[in-house]
Amino acid sequence: MSKLNIDQKTVKDLLAGKNADFLIPDYQRPYAWGEDECATLWDDLRSFAFPDNNSEKFDPSTDEYFLGPIVTFKNDTGQQEIIDGQQRLTTILLLLRAFYDKFKNAQDSKTVNVRKMISSCIWKTDEFGDGDMEQLKIDSEVASDDDKGEFLSILKKGAVTSGSKSAYAENFLFFQGCVDKFTDEFSTYVALFATRILNNVILLPIEAESQGTALRIFSTLNDRGLPLADADIFKSQFYKHFSAEGRKDDFVARWKRLEETSGKIFRSGTGTPMDELFTRYMYYRRACLHIHDTTTQSLRDFFSTDSYRMLKDDQALVDLEDLLDFWARVDAQEGFSDRVLRRLFVLGYAPNSMWTYLLSVWFLANQDEHHNLDEPSLYSFLNLITAFIFAYTIERPGVNALRSPVYPQMENIVDHKPVTFDSYKFDRDDITARFKAFAFTNQRRFTRSMLVWWAYSDDEQELLSPDTVLEVEHIYARKRNQMMPLANKANLEALGNKAMLEKRINIRASDYRFLDKKKYYLGYTTDSGVVRQGTGIRELRQLAQNTQDFTESDIEERTGKIIDAFVDYLGNNGLLQ
Repeated sequence: MSKLNIDQKTVKDLLAGKNADFLIPDYQRPYAWGEDECATLWDDLRSFAFPDNNSEKFDPSTDEYFLGPIVTFKNDTGQQEIIDGQQRLTTILLLLRAFYDKFKNAQDSKTVNVRKMISSCIWKTDEFGDGDMEQLKIDSEVASDDDKGEFLSILKKGAVTSGSKSAYAENFLFFQGCVDKFTDEFSTYVALFATRILNNVILLPIEAESQGTALRIFSTLNDRGLPLADADIFKSQFYKHFSAEGRKDDFVARWKRLEETSGKIFRSGTGTPMDELFTRYMYYRRACLHIHDTTTQSLRDFFSTDSYRMLKDDQALVDLEDLLDFWARVDAQEGFSDRVLRRLFVLGYAPNSMWTYLLSVWFLANQDEHHNLDEPSLYSFLNLITAFIFAYTIERPGVNALRSPVYPQMENIVDHKPVTFDSYKFDRDDITARFKAFAFTNQRRFTRSMLVWWAYSDDEQELLSPDTVLEVEHIYARKRNQMMPLANKANLEALGNKAMLEKRINIRASDYRFLDKKKYYLGYTTDSGVVRQGTGIRELRQLAQNTQDFTESDIEERTGKIIDAFVDYLGNNGLLQ
């Protein structure tokens, strides 16, 4: 069992201790607190130290203000490496430095004593308890924080570089202003305020025996801090590798670009954009290692194998850059043929994310020297994985169910062997029956998947912008069904009664009879001359142009067409028995 040292401490006890020596490690994120957070902290501390603006209502023996945990582990050099609590600890030190400056001309013994207590919290002390202004109690190695040097400089000198806009500088100046204003209003209580912060503000230092234990503790805590992602840990390994080779600045610039680009194109519901990039890369490295186990390791567990050996290699960063550039092109719909872009658009509505992992493996294994892919091979591959993933969703929903059939194919990709799903082919009658029995409710992602696939089964369907917001449209409207109920209630939610439609149109067309919907599908000009664009979904425009009404028989006929067309699509991709 992992050993933990947990001991509630005041700010003074934590920072003034003889062995206090903290390090904000290279994998941490840059300091991110702004004026709002600092103002909240200042107001909270002031209200705590002077309840109802009355110094006498404070009980120094019992009153406590809990600021939060500080999760650390002792690294190889003996420093307490901060896993959680960086933001609050940095902010408290900036606040203490502002108080320290205010007391620099103090003459009374109490204020002088408070200033010396603050000094022992910021600087290491000699045998006489005097602070060494060059030896701070905290250091920062944050790889992507260009301003960390200013933080250390502010603590040492109590001054801000002219024109600086860093968070450290702005927050320090903010606290200086707060202390100045408090001094103007309550000059006799300034030292007391600082004393109550030192003696009655509580932190909970949690010292773990290892980085891994500290990270696990951190992941269970809810606090004001910013989550530390897996990618932050991976960054530190790259940083150490490139620093050892004298290429630290090159790495920092490249990593910054990865973060910026990932943030623009990956909209992952869980984790960070960089974690998403590493997840897609993990499947490629996993396939290269021919790992057959269908139990997928976590990102951190996978890449930490053999002391992060995979990340201590120039090629890993190159791979990540290439992979991200590929997905940036996918996101921008650039650098591919029209038919490939149409397939990618459909996959963007896939019922799960497995296609992104398959395609990432395909790209890294098959890219040429210009980072391009063979168009015919790519087009065939996209059709194959679309057909298989969509059909398999009917049999076994969920991304986890796909591991058994998909993982061996990832290995085939990196080995440059044919990608087939021969052991998982579908029976025509069985898969047709499953589609007919499936409840295509609006809440199911697969409903959207099939409707987008159907729209793009029309070779003349135009490529929509990836920013287009599509929603499920009931062609035979729900309101109409209330007035003129369908004979078979199930037909209202049948696949044949649904289509994807731009949100801007769906909002207006939702409650209309088909005769009224037609103008919204086709577009029209208002009485005031405003042109309302029609839908980009070609099938709906064709229906509006060629059909006077859309009835229950049309729903049933269209449902059959969609299902039959998809089953034929399976056959065309060699997926039928």
